[in-house]
Amino acid sequence: MTPSRRLSRRQFGTRGLQLLGVSLLTGCDALSQSSWFAGVLERAEGLTRAVQRAITPRLALAREFAEADRSRVFPGNGTVDPSEPDYQALASTRFSAYRLEIGGLVERPASFSLAELRSLPSRTQITRHDCVEGWSAIAKWKGVRLAALLERVGVKPGARYVVVHCFDALREGGEKYYESLDLEDALHEQTILAYDMNDQALPVTNGAPLRLRVERQLGYKAAKYVRRVELVERLDGIGQGKGGYWEDRGYEWYAGI
Repeated sequence: MTPSRRLSRRQFGTRGLQLLGVSLLTGCDALSQSSWFAGVLERAEGLTRAVQRAITPRLALAREFAEADRSRVFPGNGTVDPSEPDYQALASTRFSAYRLEIGGLVERPASFSLAELRSLPSRTQITRHDCVEGWSAIAKWKGVRLAALLERVGVKPGARYVVVHCFDALREGGEKYYESLDLEDALHEQTILAYDMNDQALPVTNGAPLRLRVERQLGYKAAKYVRRVELVERLDGIGQGKGGYWEDRGYEWYAGI
């Protein structure tokens, strides 16, 4: 269970902004489809992001917890076992043939096996996952910092965003899940590609073989079943152009906690 604690004035203000954003997103469908309301949401998102970054230092860390704080159950939300044949083939051999591809606006495109990723310096953190649906859970994650991988491949000057492409589709034959971050959040100390959860290899239910962890944003940013990473200058040519699977369907691109 999450330890109870009194919210500071800063935390109260931040949570209030989050609740306002969620209430807007879950409101009247007819209103949300109007171009006028879409413009309101876009401006509100920009305001939320500006306020969040004004009250939270750029390099601030999300709260980290003790071993005893870990939740007894960490739900497998959304996709829990991708049906795509290429994923199933990799899973059948415990991802021995898996390669993480990193490309786009980089100096040295590369791919890494799971063993190679495990051989790199790692970061371990016990953090709380806050889902937009209202639940939260605390787990221990171990993985490679995204910043370390980006340093290896070299980020070209024109790159502004990091896009994470995934194996899974939430609907049979539908669009593959994807998410994106700006470079500021991609290079953050706690932004990792996790391969372990609670001292064991990441389960399929929770996103094996790799799951993005973005500890200062809501859970839908923590993309599971990571297939490849792409650096881009713009997001409008990917998916439906909003920067993520759920963002294409009305969620905020910046989901700061």
